[in-house]
Amino acid sequence: MKKLLTTWFASTLLLAAASVSPAMAADKEIAVIVKTANSDFWQNVKKGANDGVGGLKGYTASFQGAASDTDLAGQVALVENAVNRKVAAIVLAPSDPDALIPAMKKAWEAKIPVILIDSAASKSGESYYQSFLATDNEKAGELCAQALIAKVGTTGKIAIMSYTAGSGSEIGRVGGFRKYIEKHSKLQVVGPFYSNSQMGTALNQTTDVLAANADLKGIFGANEPTAIGMGRALVQAGKAGKVAAIGFDGNGDLQGFVKDGTIEAIAVQSAYQMGSLGVKTAVEVIQGKKVPKFRDTGVVMVTKKNIDSPEAKNVLY
Repeated sequence: MKKLLTTWFASTLLLAAASVSPAMAADKEIAVIVKTANSDFWQNVKKGANDGVGGLKGYTASFQGAASDTDLAGQVALVENAVNRKVAAIVLAPSDPDALIPAMKKAWEAKIPVILIDSAASKSGESYYQSFLATDNEKAGELCAQALIAKVGTTGKIAIMSYTAGSGSEIGRVGGFRKYIEKHSKLQVVGPFYSNSQMGTALNQTTDVLAANADLKGIFGANEPTAIGMGRALVQAGKAGKVAAIGFDGNGDLQGFVKDGTIEAIAVQSAYQMGSLGVKTAVEVIQGKKVPKFRDTGVVMVTKKNIDSPEAKNVLY
């Protein structure tokens, strides 16, 4: 009797294992690791990743961000943890072009594909990632400069409110803005000032800039929290609609500023597309498919005139 029970118990365990092992085998994790989870922009990346992975049989997506854009050690730890738990792939928005390269190398050595989104790594890290999906930030910066010149002309004083010094997207975006201003106008530039993507810091910095430059004609807020802080400072100082403002990204606060005239235009990236296409590209690499080294996810200049258009609604969040 004891032998029969033992045989029955062993058979039951085998059947149970057989019934769950296919589901476990199918549960391949794609780790989406961004600069910080604390903004609507990155939450829209998360939404895109979740929706994108929903159509990929056998994969799930996890989502994590560092405590802040400047928490490089925290982001490195997230990547290393993903490597240690042997995820299927990593979709990464590096907060610094150099600091994440050693962790990316560890993923490469573990044969874990890395797809970069939003911000680039430096050239020394090119062999450790398979594709880079982002807005052409230099071109987007140029578009913002064009919009500001169209509003204020080619002479006078403008300010740049930036976010994290040295991040790949900031270098391209603010660099493209400045190059265009210098080439096509005689505008005097105040700044850039770095908010480290903290809305409150951007608000205080913009308040100080407005107080110290009564003759300021225009201002550029180079990412979501910075542009929100800039917009709120303009309102509080009574300068909304008087100092021409161009922002970047497209959450509800910034849409409100465009509609009420506080901000003339916002350059909106497709954060959703970065998340969705990021996980899909990762799976293509896993499947051995050839993917382009760079994929432009686009940018749309949104104004009061086109904010309700299908093109704008496809990127606003």
